Amino acid sequence: MAFIQEFKTFALKGNVVDLAVGVIVGAAFAKIVDSLVADVIMPLVSLVFGGLDFANYYWPLSGQTANLSLAEAKKLGAVFAYGNFITVALNFFILAFIIFLMVRQINRLKSLQPAETPAPKAPELTEEVALLREIRDSLNRQS
Repeated sequence: MAFIQEFKTFALKGNVVDLAVGVIVGAAFAKIVDSLVADVIMPLVSLVFGGLDFANYYWPLSGQTANLSLAEAKKLGAVFAYGNFITVALNFFILAFIIFLMVRQINRLKSLQPAETPAPKAPELTEEVALLREIRDSLNRQS
């Protein structure tokens, strides 16, 4: 029972929950960026380079003909799929750039918040104040 209680305490800590939310949102965001790259950016890049599907660019290494789709060519043997690599690399750079912009904005917002000021310290007692308190306490005892 102690193990279950310990796990429950661990799982309900704020950091674990925040991490779980971050992973879920990150996965959904990655799907959006994947779609942006695959459905918007790469068709434009493909148009510039004269191909219909940039992800299908490859060099055949096992004697396949170059006019097959990437999936068909992989079935027949090894291929050097540089188009797919470029697509994935572009996807990474877009994600990295967006995360950079987000972290930059968060840091900017943090710098706009007023810094927390520490609680004021009690003033240190001078010799005169300490002596006057002693006299006061002594007079209170005598009365």
